[in-house]
Amino acid sequence: MKKILRFGVVAVLALAFSSCHIYKKFELPKDASPIVENYANALDMVPDSTTLPYLGWRDIFTDPILQEYIRRAIDNNKDLENARLNVDIANAQLKGAKLSYLPSLSINPNGAGASYAGSRISWTYSIPAAVSWEIDVFAKILNKKRGAKAYKEEMQDYEQAVHSQIVCGVANVYYSLVMLHQQLELTTRTSEIWEEQVESMELLKQAGRTNEAAVVQSRANYYSIKSTIPVLENSINQLQNTLSLLLNEYPNDWEVTNELSFNIPKELLTGIPISYLATRPDVRATERALAYAYYNTNSARTNFYPSLVISAQGGFTNLLGSIIKNPGDWFIQLAGSIVAPIFMRGANIAALEVAKAQQKQAFNNFEYAVLAASADVSDALVAYNKMSEQYKYLQLQVEQLEKSVEYTNELFMYNQSTTYLEVLTARSSLLSAQLSAISNWHERASSLISLYQAVGGGR
Repeated sequence: MKKILRFGVVAVLALAFSSCHIYKKFELPKDASPIVENYANALDMVPDSTTLPYLGWRDIFTDPILQEYIRRAIDNNKDLENARLNVDIANAQLKGAKLSYLPSLSINPNGAGASYAGSRISWTYSIPAAVSWEIDVFAKILNKKRGAKAYKEEMQDYEQAVHSQIVCGVANVYYSLVMLHQQLELTTRTSEIWEEQVESMELLKQAGRTNEAAVVQSRANYYSIKSTIPVLENSINQLQNTLSLLLNEYPNDWEVTNELSFNIPKELLTGIPISYLATRPDVRATERALAYAYYNTNSARTNFYPSLVISAQGGFTNLLGSIIKNPGDWFIQLAGSIVAPIFMRGANIAALEVAKAQQKQAFNNFEYAVLAASADVSDALVAYNKMSEQYKYLQLQVEQLEKSVEYTNELFMYNQSTTYLEVLTARSSLLSAQLSAISNWHERASSLISLYQAVGGGR
């Protein structure tokens, strides 16, 4: 008997030491690749709450009209509401996993009556209560609880990703509307100038200072500019409808600002540390998915170890053994059981292999998410810097072309050696440069939005 007991103790200790891995919490494998190592080291850094990823969207998008649209979109968006419900579902699942540590209690009252050969009916009854408690020796419940927690955090990250998409989506459409309104206003003013130019050309023709060809050319250019106005108005209408969809409201003529300005923190012009990527919700979500896969693998490992269940049953009955006792009496039963898998037709082995493969997939997805996030940040930062550099030259170009239009127009009016073609070229070049400057403003705004979203903004 002692030998058997000693063998049992040794077997349990061997299983316990061999199962140490299933108790470990998830940690990023720093030695897996330089990308993951840099990311893991960045997580240990103390975050600066004043940097871009931790700034609220109201700190970035200071336009009060835009702020109101973003607020309404957040309040009304169904995708965000579903994401929040996913978090509620994950919280309920986590609560269930935590409660798995507690014993289960059930009650099953029953009664019956029997009569044989006309005898009096003999009544029997039993009011049993059963308690069952699984002792989590080999972390089966522990890994399920940790996996449920990782899944909940993944759903929270997904909610943040949807929130960020809404904020940045509304901002993108809004600034596109601002750009189109600015282009429409500029084109309308230019068309009015050209209309006056046509009238001036007709007067000059009557005075014999120019010919019909110049008049026709000026009128054709005026019509060309007028023809772009309906195109811009149609684009504005389409974006108004897009904004309505983002706000989850009926189509409307949404107000926009006339200000072509926005603020951006100066430190953004130097570079983005990799620690910023840890705040990006899609990167965090893939990290949580990797942790969830890790705990799933541990759960698959625990299937190879025994389960220890302690149960008790007690209650009140009048049926004790084969004797019917009336009135009844109390009873209690205690039991313990160990169920150890021996041969499961390969099911446990297959489940572990599947879990390991899924964990590898989750790691690949996480590594790619870090790379993609780094590329997004780099693209947005370089785009903003280059668009800002281009803007300086566009402003200088507009200033020079305004002088060119003024000079060529004066020379033409005073019958100098300037042809109408030069006047036409100067005005067309000015309009093109002005439109380019407005487009550049929009590109810088889009780059800022992309940068803010790339570092997980929109909290």
